[in-house]
Amino acid sequence: MAGGQERILRGRIRSVQATKKITRAMELIAGSRIVKAQQRVSAAVPYSEKITEVVKHLSAGGAVGNSPFLAGRPEVKTTCYVAITADRGLCGGYNTGVLRAVEGEVKADVLAGKNYIVVPIGRKAESYLRFRDYKLGEGFAGFSDSPAHADAIAIGQYVVDLFVSGAVDKVELVYTRFISAGSQEVVLRPLVPLDTEAVAAGGQEGTSADYEYEPDPTTILNHLLPRYVEARIYAALLNAAASEHAFRQRAMKSATDNAEELIKNLSRIMNRARQDSITTEIMEIVGGAEALSSGDKD
Repeated sequence: MAGGQERILRGRIRSVQATKKITRAMELIAGSRIVKAQQRVSAAVPYSEKITEVVKHLSAGGAVGNSPFLAGRPEVKTTCYVAITADRGLCGGYNTGVLRAVEGEVKADVLAGKNYIVVPIGRKAESYLRFRDYKLGEGFAGFSDSPAHADAIAIGQYVVDLFVSGAVDKVELVYTRFISAGSQEVVLRPLVPLDTEAVAAGGQEGTSADYEYEPDPTTILNHLLPRYVEARIYAALLNAAASEHAFRQRAMKSATDNAEELIKNLSRIMNRARQDSITTEIMEIVGGAEALSSGDKD
């Protein structure tokens, strides 16, 4: 009996050791990808800052009130939520945090008698929300761990068309902002219409309003704002990718540590079973020897 238990425990230990090798490898891969993802986030900042500066200069030239991107609807009846999650799991609570935030906003809208639509980014968001019969728009997937600017353009064109056509009155981004390798947070950011006060704030500083524009500021702004929206979506995708790798690294490290602890516990149990088996054999040998010696004396 003890020998059979020992064989079972030895098999379980080998299985856990194999799992530990996989989780350790995934931890190292995620750790190496965090650095590259963080560099991409930093590299996108100058472009985002420059296009924001240009939009502020144009707003100072009198184009703020003439763009549909800046004109909010008198009443928000339908809100579009762009939920950015991962294509794969094994990344701790990364996907859960975004999906819970989206569900909270949707429930608030339903209770207020408003409509909604969710644009899922990543296979996890689409499968989760579709299974629960949420109202979904077109889904985008296959690039969560390494998004390209073309992906942001496709998403931007889709949500902008929804807004301009009147299908939705507001678009909001729900994603995980990357602060550092050890800190990330789920945020909700308005995308369309743009915050007029934030955009116009730069026009009051320096000589922003002294530029001469050809063609007029409104025409330039109407062409530039879709690029501005795409830049914000791309920044969100890069933040989400870096956060995904950070979550996966922590999750795999925790799994590796748990595997090590489980191996130690199983080894103790197996050693105890082996000791019990040896003790039993010794007792049998001693008992047999005593029986033989008693028979010889008789």
